[in-house]
Amino acid sequence: MFFSHNNPLRISSIILLLVSAIFLLLFNACSRQNADLILLNGRVYSYAWDDPAPDGTPAANAPYKDGAWHPDAEAVAVRGNRLIFVGSNKDVEAYRSESTRVIDVHGGTVIPGLVDSHTHVEGLGRNLERVNLTSAKNEEEAVALVAAHAANVPKGEWIVGWGWDEGAWANHYPDMKLLSERIPDHPVVMSGLHGFAAWGNRLALEKADITAETPPPAAGEIVRDKAGNPTGLFMNNATGLLSAAIPEPSHEQRKRWVLAGLEEMAKSGYVAVHEAGVGTPLMQALESLEAKGKLPIRVYAMISARDEELMRARRERGPDRSNDKMLITRAVKAYYDGALGSRGARLLDDYSDKPGHRGLSGENYGFDQALAAEMIHAGFQVGIHAIGDAGNRETLEFFEKVIAADPRAKTLRHRIEHAQVIHPDDFPRFKNSEIIASMQPPHAVEDKTWAEDRLGPERIKGAYAWRTLRKSGARLVFNSDLAGSDHNIFYGLHSAITRRGKDLQPPTGWHIEEAVTSEEALRAYTVWPAYAAFLENETGVLAPGKWADLTVLSIDPHNLGMTDAHKLFEGSVLLTVVGGNIVHQQSR
Repeated sequence: MFFSHNNPLRISSIILLLVSAIFLLLFNACSRQNADLILLNGRVYSYAWDDPAPDGTPAANAPYKDGAWHPDAEAVAVRGNRLIFVGSNKDVEAYRSESTRVIDVHGGTVIPGLVDSHTHVEGLGRNLERVNLTSAKNEEEAVALVAAHAANVPKGEWIVGWGWDEGAWANHYPDMKLLSERIPDHPVVMSGLHGFAAWGNRLALEKADITAETPPPAAGEIVRDKAGNPTGLFMNNATGLLSAAIPEPSHEQRKRWVLAGLEEMAKSGYVAVHEAGVGTPLMQALESLEAKGKLPIRVYAMISARDEELMRARRERGPDRSNDKMLITRAVKAYYDGALGSRGARLLDDYSDKPGHRGLSGENYGFDQALAAEMIHAGFQVGIHAIGDAGNRETLEFFEKVIAADPRAKTLRHRIEHAQVIHPDDFPRFKNSEIIASMQPPHAVEDKTWAEDRLGPERIKGAYAWRTLRKSGARLVFNSDLAGSDHNIFYGLHSAITRRGKDLQPPTGWHIEEAVTSEEALRAYTVWPAYAAFLENETGVLAPGKWADLTVLSIDPHNLGMTDAHKLFEGSVLLTVVGGNIVHQQSR
């Protein structure tokens, strides 16, 4: 027999092996970190596989088989602000202790934390206190909403509204007549949905000292009647004439709006935002909130190129080098042209519905090329708003010129914000200069009813062209440009995958050839924004050692997006975790 007295050496060897095994188990148990948080029973997609091909085909090592996606894990464990385990329900038990918080997500989909890579969160928070006009289909409905609000506001106080669609209303713009008749005792200013138009009543114009003699600013238009008097409508840069008269918010008000906006983003599943256009007052609010540990999610701040004093101060200081902060500043946001809806986007040829007009652009619109180049030489990433095909071409030329003078500039992952209309010859230039196209899927489905009128049937083929950009080798990130568009992630994904609106129209999608796959859409809100913020070594993938930034959704967008995309609208955010902290948990 094996344990016979005739085999003393074999018995000794077995005892030694048993002792060694027990010692190893004890050592591993002592050295293994106990988790602070464990999520169980999830459909976990780690994204620790390769990017899809330019045509959207999943990589060979992707968890995709027989036309369906399959989660590559079931559970995650967190200690401190880092992930320490991603794997099976069985194996995660080794990280559980009496003090571990364990959450059963009941089949929820766990993904790397969502990132909205182009936001205006102060505006989002402010809009929660303003008159919301997004439901108004015409001037009469908008005025009725403002009048109802004014009934509860003391006479003389300013009323600010937002959300009327300057693109959809472009052929029937409102004036001040009805607004002034219905609300005569309050100065009223109402911003357009995308921020490129403003509409005020007579009292607001009086408070702003705007008369028939007031000249328009560069790249701005004061809409006038036949007698030359302002009608109450201001376009592009001229919107500042009205907004400048609105009393400046206090530091505490601004902090309140910023915090409200960030908390709303946390509820919506986002672990981070890229705040596009941070001026001095907003930077002060963000820094104050960070110093007090009150930022609920991460903020990647893009300094406003219109704040030259802040730009020069940060140029001397240089971009942030450390990632161990909730607020990181290493980018700049500039404007090149206006919006397509208000015919401010700079086009190579005339607008199809406005002969003789090609939009607005250039340094007078707010893009100081010399100063932006100085920021690049100081190590800052630059993102430039460019919508028209001329705007995109000339922005690409700017980057190419800077890179030619200093080849190191090519490594800074510069961005074109919107990249909305691109000439066919210019698509390859994004890859050549390593420019990221930062785009908004909701804009395509919101603009589809009028965009072709502006551009014509041929030029529209280069608009909102996500697939063409991918095939050309360009990098993409997706975002909302809130508060101008709905930041709901399910709306964003649905727009990207189907190119249909919330009304599910058109049935086959608008220029469906430019749609992306469910994987690409999700990567554009998770993995790829991590790269755009130089954070790919910290986040964007669920793996041990990465930040514990993750989002849990009630549905699986990977498979729904391919089969029943309309059901994406039934989804909800179950959990948002930032640096191991639960910043949102849906109540059951």
